[in-house]
Amino acid sequence: MDETVLVFTGSPREGATACRVLASAGIAAAVAADGGELHARLAEGIGALLLVEEVLADGVLDALTQHVAAQPAWSDLPILLMTRRSAESPELRLVFERLGNVTLLERPVRTMTLVSAARSALRGRHRQYEVRALNERKDQMLATLAHELRNPLAPIRNVAEVLRRRYPAPETGKLLSIVDRQLSHLTRLVDDLLDVARINSGKLELRRAHTSTADVVQHAVEIATDALTARSHRLVVEQPEPEVLLGDHVRLVQSVANLLVNAAKFTAPGGEIRLRVRTQGEVAEFAVSDNGRGIAREELDAIFAMFRQSRLPGEPSTGLGLGLHLTRAFAELHGGNVRAHSAGLGHGSEFTVSLPIVVRPAPAAEPGPQAQSQPRLQKVLVVDDNVDAATTLETVLSLAGLQVAVVHDGAAAVQHVCREAVDAVVMDIGMPVMNGYEAAREIRRLLADRRPLLVALTGWGQYADKALAADAGFDFHFVKPLAIADLLACLSAPRAQTAACGEDSA
Repeated sequence: MDETVLVFTGSPREGATACRVLASAGIAAAVAADGGELHARLAEGIGALLLVEEVLADGVLDALTQHVAAQPAWSDLPILLMTRRSAESPELRLVFERLGNVTLLERPVRTMTLVSAARSALRGRHRQYEVRALNERKDQMLATLAHELRNPLAPIRNVAEVLRRRYPAPETGKLLSIVDRQLSHLTRLVDDLLDVARINSGKLELRRAHTSTADVVQHAVEIATDALTARSHRLVVEQPEPEVLLGDHVRLVQSVANLLVNAAKFTAPGGEIRLRVRTQGEVAEFAVSDNGRGIAREELDAIFAMFRQSRLPGEPSTGLGLGLHLTRAFAELHGGNVRAHSAGLGHGSEFTVSLPIVVRPAPAAEPGPQAQSQPRLQKVLVVDDNVDAATTLETVLSLAGLQVAVVHDGAAAVQHVCREAVDAVVMDIGMPVMNGYEAAREIRRLLADRRPLLVALTGWGQYADKALAADAGFDFHFVKPLAIADLLACLSAPRAQTAACGEDSA
């Protein structure tokens, strides 16, 4: 748990002075000499960050914004910003909006003011570390509990099946059906515990593959059927023609099923539940509404919290309170979100999962004398600090008939495009020396007269990440692992049509 204050001033003398002041008060401090070292130290973990406002130019604010947005749930990096501006200035308001946990220190900064602010920031950081340790122990306990609970389930189910085969009497069948339902319920609870532990520890990985809206709906309804029929609910499904999706089918089904089971649980017997599917552009929406008891307005944001249940006074709890939490987590892993709406108690509720995972076919190329499957943009620069990723992408693009060059950081990319004309740059975002956002801005500035196609290739797929890519000048934003056909569709289309291709356009 590093509690070092990292100092980044852009001036060796000013940085050394700040370190001496902090060290005299017993506070560990170190200087980041440049943006590359700043990026590396942030990745390793620090206690707090001390900046001067001048260094926020040249892409540093963008890099810090990306780092802050990518922090785990327990982390809220304290940032001490030395400035001569008023706190009401538009520039500082932007810093507050993008970086969050910022403390302003008016320059020139008194020694005791700097020491006091640093100590306060580190105390807060230490509490964050304690929360992380507590959460890690909790996640380990949940995973262990889930595994221990899973062990007895298989023999119980096996015994039930033996009894069903040996004693096929109707009375036995009814009793064994009860056993099956309860076993299925217990299995889902165990799976939820495991999923929560995996999500909180960052070990849950999506298994993306092509599926369809129709398949997701069908399997979700199958899972929720027992909950719906147990209370005699009427389910109405509204869906247009099936659309192709690229996502983790199991998690998508689980998300929609959770919403259906939740609606069944909080709707009086004989109620009506609707599942509506809608697609618009790259976004698929699954909305589940009911005419049940509704949700108080003050509960709408809180109901997605782990182990949170919306109950009336005296009402017994049901389940673990993990369904909505997992649905939101799965949606966010897909780059989407979940919204809850209710007019209040007694007025029903609606939950909507929005996911940017619709696969649109690439536009057909214009017929002509040359084979239209060949990319029209011939020279491509691949930029990625992961050597294996860069090398394999180079191989794939070369097999498609492209001339490919490879570099491994943003600064090298800028140098390459200034030295040699390229048609497109496929670039990672998180890189040392100069990140993808900084490199894209520099390329757009230096090559104002000729605009190569810029494609962001990154592991970050939230809407905010796409917005950052667009602001930096990228034409498209793709999330790893990349569907090569989508990239080739962009490179194959005439330049005037590139804005229409690729579902992840920025």
